[in-house]
Amino acid sequence: MTEARLETPPHETHGSRDRRRGGSARERRKAQRQAAAGTAAPAYITRALPPYDILGEEGLARIEQAADRILAEVGIEFRGDPVALELFRRAGAEVQDLRCRFEPGMLREILKSAPSEFTQLARNPARSVRIGGNSAVFAPAYGSPFVMDLDKGRRYGTLEDFQNFVKLAYMAPWLHHSGGTVCEPTDVPVNKRHLDMVHAHIRYSDKPFLGSVTAPERAEESIEMARILFGPEVVERHCVIMGNVNVNSPLVWDGMMTGAIRAYAAANQGSVIVPFILGGAMGPVTTAGAIAQSLAETMVGCALAQLVRPGAPVIFGNFLSSMALRSGSPTFGTPEPAAGSLVVGQLARRLGLPLRCAGSFTTSKLPDAQAMQESVTSMLSAVHCGANFLLHSAGFLDGLLSMSYEKFMLDVDVCGALHSYLAGVAVDDNALALDAFAEVGPGNHFFGCAHTLANYETCFWDSQLADNDPFETWAENGGLDAAARANARWKAMLAAYEPPPLDPGIDEGLRDFIARKKASMEDAWY
Repeated sequence: MTEARLETPPHETHGSRDRRRGGSARERRKAQRQAAAGTAAPAYITRALPPYDILGEEGLARIEQAADRILAEVGIEFRGDPVALELFRRAGAEVQDLRCRFEPGMLREILKSAPSEFTQLARNPARSVRIGGNSAVFAPAYGSPFVMDLDKGRRYGTLEDFQNFVKLAYMAPWLHHSGGTVCEPTDVPVNKRHLDMVHAHIRYSDKPFLGSVTAPERAEESIEMARILFGPEVVERHCVIMGNVNVNSPLVWDGMMTGAIRAYAAANQGSVIVPFILGGAMGPVTTAGAIAQSLAETMVGCALAQLVRPGAPVIFGNFLSSMALRSGSPTFGTPEPAAGSLVVGQLARRLGLPLRCAGSFTTSKLPDAQAMQESVTSMLSAVHCGANFLLHSAGFLDGLLSMSYEKFMLDVDVCGALHSYLAGVAVDDNALALDAFAEVGPGNHFFGCAHTLANYETCFWDSQLADNDPFETWAENGGLDAAARANARWKAMLAAYEPPPLDPGIDEGLRDFIARKKASMEDAWY
């Protein structure tokens, strides 16, 4: 991508314009430093802060009992997947037409074979991630048909945009995972774009990634590409790719999604099972009722994977959201779903399953104060509920309809802050700093003491985007707001991007596979 030329505002002098250019050069140097530092960033977070338990035993038991009643009395429909119906029939479910009903305890018994923790391998072993327990893995936003930046505005995403976001996620040390459909490449046919997306994750990054779930055969082709990359033996023994699947709430599993679950599970690969519940539309407006529905739907999806292959990795997912009930518009980053995420975390831990929950959600149409206020509210709920896999950690804008370049950079900065936040507070001899008190004494400052000099480079998290200069210096440097600074930042990072090495033979094998698959089918645009 070529950097768009910014016009000089009418009030701007040549001197201030030069300072802005100087700021751009500083951004490039920052990007280069961050890219170099990225290799030293952790492959994933090992959190020191414990998750926050919001409900006591009585409240949790009532939600679990409500989920059991939904499963036993109302049931779940499976549309377009007779294999899934037969698997549950054999496991003891009552099957009537398309609907399955489950006796209390049945699904929990099936889920005992699911791992509580697992590792997803990356092609760079140093970037493999641990999912479950006290780990936290940040991944970009997922699924937006549009992209947005300050230069070109809102537009349909392209393959170039997709590749750009993969590159940015690779360079961002605070993101641990490349994600999946970071935006829809709408310039590629629907039935072929998954091949280009998986290839982009492999070619432009060496972090773990997600495959396609939009049809069972696309899931299988994603897995086959992973076999070309890692080798069939490795794929048979280890999780190297996952699919993020959604329930068709309320209480319906569509055959496209269950077919994808079965494809990933049969290959011993991971499935992230996620109900997407808008309170008042796909679920009740009350938080406890929506959580009970979510628990029921998620347990069914996770259990299906275990019926296909006991021990297949699954992640207990959840996407609670609210609505503006006067207009029917979805709302994101609101307090009720944030509190609900804390309860979902407790329920996932009681099942012994890794958790995916919340992210940097917002309904704002711009990378502005509303966007960051809502996103931080939602992201903190994911952090405090104990989420292990945090999809939508960066870039989410416009109710997930748009993937924003500037919002991506602002969110990545928040992810950096969360690394320090989740590390908690060290209490050792160095942290207690008694030698510093002895050296400085009463009434003096700590700027030049030995303890400060020994710790100043690592003592505080250093934002890549925040402006901490005095007002006068900020104004002299162009008076840029956070979105404008983020705009310069992503351009500088793309200018500094260098791809990770990839074995030419593997890339040739992938390209040959993609070419053969594309040649075998006509283009389909829907």
